[in-house]
Amino acid sequence: MNGAETVLRTLLNNGVDVCFANPGTSEMQFVAALDDHPAMRGVLCLFEGVATGAADGYARMSGRAAATLLHLGPGLANGLANLHNARRAHAPVVNIVGDHAHSHKRLDSPLESDIDAVAATISSWVRRPATSSDIGRDTAEAVAAALSAGAGSPDRSHTGTSGAISTLIMAADLSWEAGTPPAPHLPPAPLRSVPRADLDAIAAVITGPEPVALLIDGAGLSEPGLQAAARIQKATGTATFCPTWPARIRRGAGVPAIQPLGYRAEAVGQQLAGIENLVLVGAREPVASFAYPGRPGVLTPPGTNVHRFVPDSGFNVVEALNELADIVAPGSLETLPVPDALPDIVDEPLRTENWAQVIGALLPHEAIVVDESITEGMNTLVPATANSAPHDVLGLTGLAIGQGIPVAVGAAIACPERPVVCLQADGSALYTISGLWTQARENLNVTTVLLNNSSYAILRAELDRVGGNQAGPAASALFDLSRPDIDFTAVATGMGVTATRATSTTELAEQFSTALATPGPHLIEAVLKPV
Repeated sequence: MNGAETVLRTLLNNGVDVCFANPGTSEMQFVAALDDHPAMRGVLCLFEGVATGAADGYARMSGRAAATLLHLGPGLANGLANLHNARRAHAPVVNIVGDHAHSHKRLDSPLESDIDAVAATISSWVRRPATSSDIGRDTAEAVAAALSAGAGSPDRSHTGTSGAISTLIMAADLSWEAGTPPAPHLPPAPLRSVPRADLDAIAAVITGPEPVALLIDGAGLSEPGLQAAARIQKATGTATFCPTWPARIRRGAGVPAIQPLGYRAEAVGQQLAGIENLVLVGAREPVASFAYPGRPGVLTPPGTNVHRFVPDSGFNVVEALNELADIVAPGSLETLPVPDALPDIVDEPLRTENWAQVIGALLPHEAIVVDESITEGMNTLVPATANSAPHDVLGLTGLAIGQGIPVAVGAAIACPERPVVCLQADGSALYTISGLWTQARENLNVTTVLLNNSSYAILRAELDRVGGNQAGPAASALFDLSRPDIDFTAVATGMGVTATRATSTTELAEQFSTALATPGPHLIEAVLKPV
């Protein structure tokens, strides 16, 4: 057994059996070991950003750690954007990054770089085994650290957001030299309960005379967490909010609704106006995504008291919400009323205001919705799917675009029995479009609805918000995705994915229904009429 096999077998011993890979020469020992260990599923991705995004999607839906196999520092660097999103989602990911042999590093060969420094930007845990005897132990600790709620996750009691990023750096000579036996399972740290005194203090705030709101994140956005929050809201009138794009949230008919905070600071100001106490339940205090001239970065209204009820440090969010509900609202939540029928689809050209209604009307039961619709879905998707069949939504947590298609890959592998619907903006799709090839190769049941407005639409508004002048020809050219137009159906077909184009609501409805009923990946290019 060589060192690479020790890593692989230790991963398996610790419940990691999927590896999203884009390997190189320094990782060939791992590749060879896959033939002797069929329990490890190797998934080839043509770009490292697809591998890291897929690991994120797999972790969010399974609650288990996924592995990536990346080639040296440049390979890790190519995957950083989606590792940033995974870190923000508290997704447990274990990066296995190869490095040059010890004797070769001093030569400063072309691919030599400071892998440790790159890894530290997105990892809560970074280590390189010093000797063969360290490999098994270090690998087991990498998995335990990734699954540790104490590394930044609000909760691990439900699948989804549940850990951190670990990076194990393996020198090539340790990979090919004789290794030591694999390490056994190393359990992660258990979740902690919120002290009774803290529960009583927050209960007093909620039942007091001042207006209160809960801001909930993490596993609090699972159905049990939302049920508890709904009990609190019904009994006390407490408003409930969640982040704009949570890592994972349960939605649909029969699921208590929660209001996402707006993306713009003005919207958040209106939502929190009059709130005198904001209780953070596994969530951070809301801040603006960017700085704007003359505007505050913290979005909590001045004078609001902020209570950090469940900090991001390994507490059980769902347990805390239920215990709080038992104090202020004893008894169970009444059955939610049956929602009104979804509206009929009216035949008209596709545009920003109507495409989401088609998706909402036809969304299948227990779908996984990967949302990178950005501008096109910002104000339309939540209301359009409020009464859809129950489903989970995976959001763009870290705002690093290019997440949608890769996260859909990982979600489909984690939950092969569930349909995956990827709502994908056109500009960000191009960052990781090669993920379609992996969908085809793995025959994944993913339906991608690519929203084509031929622009980076969100940037038009941002130019004005940061005090830029009205866009002239030079500025407008940097927001425009035409000249030439991109033929997304041709790109998808070339990667082995069945693709169609829709320009009206009825075309989108027909193509979406057909795609959902047909196994394998599909892409629908939804061409939106310009505003």
